[in-house]
Amino acid sequence: MKQFTLNNFVRKNILALQPYISFRDHNEFNAPILMDANESPFGEFNRYPDSTQKALKNKLSQFKNIPSNQIAVGNGSDELIDLIIKIFCEPKKDSILMMNPSFAMYGFYATINENAVLKLDLDENFQIKKDEFLKSTTENQPKIFFLCSPNNPTGNSIEDIEFYIQNFNGIVVVDEAYIEFSDQKSSLELLKRYPNLIVLQTFSKAWGMAGARVGIAYANEEIIKLINTVKAPYNVNSLSQELVLNVIDNKDQFNQNLNDIFEEREWLKNEFQGISCITKVFPTDANFFLIEFENVEIVYQNLLDKEILTSKRTPQIPNCIRINIGNREENIQLIQALKQSETL
Repeated sequence: MKQFTLNNFVRKNILALQPYISFRDHNEFNAPILMDANESPFGEFNRYPDSTQKALKNKLSQFKNIPSNQIAVGNGSDELIDLIIKIFCEPKKDSILMMNPSFAMYGFYATINENAVLKLDLDENFQIKKDEFLKSTTENQPKIFFLCSPNNPTGNSIEDIEFYIQNFNGIVVVDEAYIEFSDQKSSLELLKRYPNLIVLQTFSKAWGMAGARVGIAYANEEIIKLINTVKAPYNVNSLSQELVLNVIDNKDQFNQNLNDIFEEREWLKNEFQGISCITKVFPTDANFFLIEFENVEIVYQNLLDKEILTSKRTPQIPNCIRINIGNREENIQLIQALKQSETL
């Protein structure tokens, strides 16, 4: 890649922006009497959360072997996606690049920020066409490339990720929301080599903490400083920080849950083979399957009638439904409903 100078890609008003810093961030003496933030002196959760998420960042630093000053915490990965676009993309001027199909929120937040959304149509195996990628980056010069791997909604990991980081003149965001379900190596190991790389991870999927809304960005210190400058002061609440700290410490339960999902994924894969209305089950490195059906509308409606809500992907991915892995009881009901769909 060309010599990367971060400030050349950051919006000028963001470079000049001074972060909001609470008095408590400078509370060197850890004063026990807090009268700075107009809080109530009563109540179990009467105090604002730690705006710097220090304890959580330190825990993640130990867990991931990444310095805490290279970690930003968001109210879900969605907030971090929104902030990254706001930091680097000038409204009505800059564009982002994303895969098609992929996670819709990249385009959603770019559109809100009045940025053009450029889409790379994936090939029949849901991989990026390298020639189309190089053409788009040269002709359109997008500021950010969002690369989701394993990809949602297709489930597959993207091959040769380093190629796209090396050949993109801008910020590359590798979204690893489903990385724990994949044998693919995390792009965290590439952070030292590529100053234009941001890696997103989440506690919403494998960690079973979707209700807590905690996403993590890993990047070089300069990018993390920018994210912390733009974010809201108290963007992650006290309860969520505490819950995530506890779940990281309970690694045995995490590993058990992950193994159970792997077992259910394999069980479902085998069960799908005997269902005639299924025309294709796409390979997956995630906690869901993308499945092609012969009569997708009938199947989808039958699942709804059986009170099973799935994610119909037509017309973007014709004849396909995305179905995530449940527990054994839920998965049995799914298979029974799909078998009943054969006769409709």
